[in-house]
Amino acid sequence: MLYKRSSQLFAEAEKVIPGGVNSPVRAFKAVGGTPIFVKSAKGAYLYDEDGNRLIDYINSWGPMILGHAYEPVVQAVIEKAKLGTSFGMPTELETQIAALAVSMVPNIDKIRFVNSGTEACMSAVRLARGFTKRDKIIKFAGCYHGHSDSFLIQAGSGAITFGSPNSPGVTAGTAKDTLLAKYNDLQNVAALIEANKNEIAAIIVEPVAGNMGCIPPNKGFLEGLRQLCTDNGILLIFDEVMTGFRLARGGVQELFNVTADIVTFGKVIGGGLPVGAFAARSAIMNYLAPLGPVYQAGTLSGNPLAMAAGLAMLQALDTDRAIFQRLEEKTAYLAAGIDKVLKANTVAFTINSIGSMISVHFDAAPVVDFQTATKGDNEIFKKFFHGLLQEGIYIAPSAYETWFITDALTYEDLDFTIRAIDKVSKTF
Repeated sequence: MLYKRSSQLFAEAEKVIPGGVNSPVRAFKAVGGTPIFVKSAKGAYLYDEDGNRLIDYINSWGPMILGHAYEPVVQAVIEKAKLGTSFGMPTELETQIAALAVSMVPNIDKIRFVNSGTEACMSAVRLARGFTKRDKIIKFAGCYHGHSDSFLIQAGSGAITFGSPNSPGVTAGTAKDTLLAKYNDLQNVAALIEANKNEIAAIIVEPVAGNMGCIPPNKGFLEGLRQLCTDNGILLIFDEVMTGFRLARGGVQELFNVTADIVTFGKVIGGGLPVGAFAARSAIMNYLAPLGPVYQAGTLSGNPLAMAAGLAMLQALDTDRAIFQRLEEKTAYLAAGIDKVLKANTVAFTINSIGSMISVHFDAAPVVDFQTATKGDNEIFKKFFHGLLQEGIYIAPSAYETWFITDALTYEDLDFTIRAIDKVSKTF
């Protein structure tokens, strides 16, 4: 495929946008080459500025669960835009989508909308600290909760030491209140809690990790976190920015029957527009201003365009409850096909999948946390990525991102993808 127009556009973008992109992973730094500039999208396909059609497996990093330019969402946005795009005042629409979301997700009484997953997670942690009157949080290596200062922390020198900033601009003072744990390792979490008795406000976790590839929780891991939190007066925050309304109608809480204290959302809930949200039972949410002392605000929070898109999306998912089974079946079909061709071509790999999330790790050992995820062969992944791109398939330009399956994908698309992977893997 030719990417002449995309290359020209990237060169122009680099002059006025840092790195030529408005989010770092788009820059192809991890895989090399020039990023693809999209002109339009419909259903399961992207159409770039050079006229190429690509089967899309990132789906705007998750929200396009029903496909790009899903007609009810598009029409809802158009009709609402005619009436005004932002008011900074309450609208009936906000209550409608809030009521629907609360009815779909277990164990939440109230929800507040914000503008991104980052904002949702940042606000959830502030709320947890205000509610518990404690300062420290536990997060997991490899789990991403946005670019708020509290979350840009890497491990210290020991298993239960304070973290240290891994981005300039994050202060050591911020880092000292963030403790880093190992995903799928309850013993490690318990040790952190024991070493910081009565100081930890919350544990925040991607209940199914999606930012080190797709990594499901080991059996008993989420249940163990729940018990540790209950026993120690800690709030459990499920970051469901990726998994919420995607893995099940009620998200991971429904899927695994594990209760979180606070849940954050994004992606799907906005139907593709910038939206985030956080939710909990009333006793916790009533700590937010204007009812309580924990301040959180946003001029564009609950803006009518995002609310219209989100309501149309949630209504579709609430009505068509068979969608989650269809997505799971398509994901399983794709996983089985990839497994078959990679084995036939003697490639070392591991496939992780759950629901409509899937990733291929180029290492034969099980991938259960960030440490094992980093053992994959990145040189093979680069060949894999660019090989699929030449075949007309777009996956995330990073070995540490999950793929997202959309209902718009046909089995013909899946078969095409499997054949392309067969072809590409013969070149490794």
